[in-house]
Amino acid sequence: MSSAAPLRIVSIAHPAVSNAAGRLRYRYLASRNDIELHLVLPAVWKEFGRTVVAEPRQEIGYTTHVLPIRLPHAGPMNWYLHFYPGLRRLLRKLDPDVIHLWEEPWSIVALQAQMLRARAGLVLEVDQNILKRLPPPFEAIRKYLLLHTDHVLSRSPDATAVVRARGYRGPVTPIGYGVDLTTFTPVPKSAAERNGLFRIGYVGRLVEEKGLDDALDALAMDRAPVSLSIMGEGPQEAKLRQRVQQLGLSDRVSFRGWGPPAEVASFLQSLDALVLLTRTTNAVREQFGRVIIEAQACGVPVIGSTSGAIPDVVGDGGWIVPERDPARLSELLKAIAQDPALLQAKGLAARANVQARFTYEAVAAAVDTACKAAAEAVGHCKR
Repeated sequence: MSSAAPLRIVSIAHPAVSNAAGRLRYRYLASRNDIELHLVLPAVWKEFGRTVVAEPRQEIGYTTHVLPIRLPHAGPMNWYLHFYPGLRRLLRKLDPDVIHLWEEPWSIVALQAQMLRARAGLVLEVDQNILKRLPPPFEAIRKYLLLHTDHVLSRSPDATAVVRARGYRGPVTPIGYGVDLTTFTPVPKSAAERNGLFRIGYVGRLVEEKGLDDALDALAMDRAPVSLSIMGEGPQEAKLRQRVQQLGLSDRVSFRGWGPPAEVASFLQSLDALVLLTRTTNAVREQFGRVIIEAQACGVPVIGSTSGAIPDVVGDGGWIVPERDPARLSELLKAIAQDPALLQAKGLAARANVQARFTYEAVAAAVDTACKAAAEAVGHCKR
């Protein structure tokens, strides 16, 4: 690679609409002096019933391009129809060496980038871990994109298997998510704060697939001093609240809505363990579970189900229980509540798991590796 000409990367990423999560990885990537980084993100994004306006630019060492999109959320394909009317002009101006897409390969924006890539290498970052045939024209788009992709960043072995099954034959680099270790950090809990309770919690969407009713049933099976705090919103909230009443758990279960990252961190720091009990269905298999590493960064171990990537992400920093098995969960909760030394050891292992595998530096290193390999594959390591 020429020392006089840094590798010019354009990353197109709707998750980067938020400064506090999706954009943090780019600060670490841009800190490499052999990279010139440009980030493209939507001015407005709609997902899971929420509308997010792009937060003010806070880039350090890279340039952010906030562009309007068309079809931000339409029909059964949700956000996969969106594209950038101004992308052609921007790419012609920047003339990138590599285009990195934090988008799935059947999305219209991925097709748009492929058609406009000119001389650039193409890197795809993929999460989808369920192999299913997509409706026309999306299956054809996926196969076309995968035939023309130079490098894949894959969130899990299952995600790799999906792109392989749909024709991708190139190199793959594993990539996790990162967590902000300055926000999500351990806070010691005093005996007074514990108040004799073993406190478990959940952060995320309130939908049936997340298995929260299994957690409620587990609490109802034993009157051990275990409480459950739920942070999130979603269509199942009313049913969950009703179930709490039916099971007589009103004094042990609490609900609260979404909050910014600092509030999420404070919530997690108040827990003894996080639960993520995702249930695998034909349409759902946990792709990663970002809240796992947020909790673990706070020194909070995780009780996860066997769904998708959960066991791998949890690692040694928690426990795994079968899906849809509240009896096993109840037994585990009782055992953990009676063993403070085990809980402390798992908390330390949880923090170590994140520090070893899920920092933003690790994410940036994976993107850097993939982009440089893609540049070499298309034959222009130098300008």
